[in-house]
Amino acid sequence: MSTTDLQAYRGSLLHFLADPAFSDNAHAWHEDGLLIVADGKVQAAGDYAILHATLPPGTTVHDYSGKLLMPGFIDTHIHYPQTDMIASPSEGLLPWLETYTFPVERGFEDPVHAAGVAEFFLDELLRCGTTTAMVYCTVHPQSVDAFFTASDARGLRMVAGKVLMDRNCPEFLRDTAQGGARDTEALINRWHNRGRSQYAITPRFAPTSTNEQLHLAGELARAYPDTYIQTHVSENEAECAWVRELFPQSRSYIDVYDSYGMLRPRAMYGHCIWLDETDRRRMAETGAAAAICPTSNLFLGSGLFDFERADQAGMLVSLATDVGGGTSFSMLQTMNEAYKVARLKGSHLPALRMFYLATLGAARAMQLEGTIGNFAPGAEADFIVVDPQGTPLLQRRSGNAASLEELLFALALLGDDRAIAATYSAGRRVHVRT
Repeated sequence: MSTTDLQAYRGSLLHFLADPAFSDNAHAWHEDGLLIVADGKVQAAGDYAILHATLPPGTTVHDYSGKLLMPGFIDTHIHYPQTDMIASPSEGLLPWLETYTFPVERGFEDPVHAAGVAEFFLDELLRCGTTTAMVYCTVHPQSVDAFFTASDARGLRMVAGKVLMDRNCPEFLRDTAQGGARDTEALINRWHNRGRSQYAITPRFAPTSTNEQLHLAGELARAYPDTYIQTHVSENEAECAWVRELFPQSRSYIDVYDSYGMLRPRAMYGHCIWLDETDRRRMAETGAAAAICPTSNLFLGSGLFDFERADQAGMLVSLATDVGGGTSFSMLQTMNEAYKVARLKGSHLPALRMFYLATLGAARAMQLEGTIGNFAPGAEADFIVVDPQGTPLLQRRSGNAASLEELLFALALLGDDRAIAATYSAGRRVHVRT
């Protein structure tokens, strides 16, 4: 292999091999490490002293000594059309949707507007070190085209889908069961597995879809089993009560989706706060995953996710920002709030676990282990460069950290995105902090 085919990066390497909650050997740490990339994929990751000797003569080594190299963050639940309404006040989820969300999403019938928001949105993700996200578009197919056009041009691995919504919403955002299914299938055929783009069948949430629409969404999920499903479940108590009124035949909110065949691997459910033990066991046995959205849940007063009971049930869990109910694009800020949520529920999230949930844990929840999420040979080389001394406060705090756990904890709890010095996608630098 010629030297032009290789890229090499020196720095402290951190990535995960397993869930720290269940394994004593969950992470790999190389204080002086080397990451070798070929054709956009990881070729090797390990100690610099060992791997440097394997490089062909003349290979340029990009030196990030003193900084951390780790896999890019993965955000498993976020709404790109809500970028411009982030931090909009409300008394709760349902009035927030009616007052802010639905009017803002109306603008995405204009593809030029949608394209402009998509570009800004992706810039913000990359600035914060997020290289993959599961993204909600609007009811308009052109909003999906605008998003994937922008992400595909940047070579990003992104999952997205058109919202399905045929009732309990303004007329200007309402599709039909048949029309939404036709649009979804056309978008699957246009975008799924094109480059690094993947499609998600996206009912907004059960109350805004008729039984017919949910039935057709389930049929699409069976017809295209390698697509994703994304929606919301059990976010707040008022919403759960509404679901009980609309679907009296179902045992629980998650059971609504289960009855239409939408609990399966590659199904991502946002929030999952008000589940019971039967719900959690059912998610675990079907391979459906939870996207935990602490900044959104705290902002809207929705409730506190129970990490301990989710772990006891064996649920797949990941972290997500849920912009614009969420208050930051930053996965560091998301870890900050997740830690506090766990403490308020009486449990503790070590820093290593939080970083796992934002990288390999999210990849596992998305059924993408081996593709993204760590530095395994053959994985796509999506990674970030983290500068623990990126600001005077970070510098002082990192200088006092006695261990890797303490260093990561400081990065997460300070939540300062100025620590993200650079972001790489498939071995190509897509953001650098100036």
